[in-house]
Amino acid sequence: MRRNRLLNCGDAIIFVPLNHVVSHMPYSFTVTLNHEEDTQQLAKVLAANFSTGVIYLIGDLGAGKTTLTRYYLQQLGHQGSVKSPTYTLVEPYNIQGKDIFHFDLYRLNDPYELELMGIRDYLETPKALFLFEWPSKGGSEIPEADLIIEILKSEDELTRTAALTSSNSVLQQALEQQFPHVE
Repeated sequence: MRRNRLLNCGDAIIFVPLNHVVSHMPYSFTVTLNHEEDTQQLAKVLAANFSTGVIYLIGDLGAGKTTLTRYYLQQLGHQGSVKSPTYTLVEPYNIQGKDIFHFDLYRLNDPYELELMGIRDYLETPKALFLFEWPSKGGSEIPEADLIIEILKSEDELTRTAALTSSNSVLQQALEQQFPHVE
C-alpha cells in the first residue's frame, strides 16, 4: 500500500510519497562545480564522511550523476572502471569488504519491477552503501534517502551545481571547509 503525505505549497496541493519526504534533513548546502577537479573534491569529502546509507542522485541526463559516482567509488578505494547501470539496473561493488550498490532506475516502467528483480535481497545487506539514480522511478520500493544530491547543469553546460540535503552535520562541516563558497 502506498502512503502519501499531503503538502500545501501555496496555491498548489501535492501528494508526496512518505518515503521521499525529507523533513528530517535539516542541512542543505550548494556546491558549485566549475571544473572536474571540483567534482573529484566533492567525491573525496563524501567518501570521507558518508560511506553507509542511501544516496539519491537527481539530475537530468548528462548532469554528472555517474561521473560523481565514479569519483566517489574511486575515493572509497575502487580500482576498476565504473560503468553506468542504465541497462543492468544495478552494478554491485565490494570495496575493501564494503558492499556498494549503484542503481540506475531510468529505464524502469513500474517501481514493482524492482521487487521482481530482487531489490529486497540487496537492501538487506548490512552496512551497505546504496546509490540511486532516478530515485523518483523507484516509488515506495526503495528506502528513504539519508543524503540527496541534485546536480544541475548551467545554461552553457560548463558548470554544475550540486545541491546536497542531509541530516549529517559532519558532512556539512567538511563541505564548508573544502568549499569556501558553499551556500
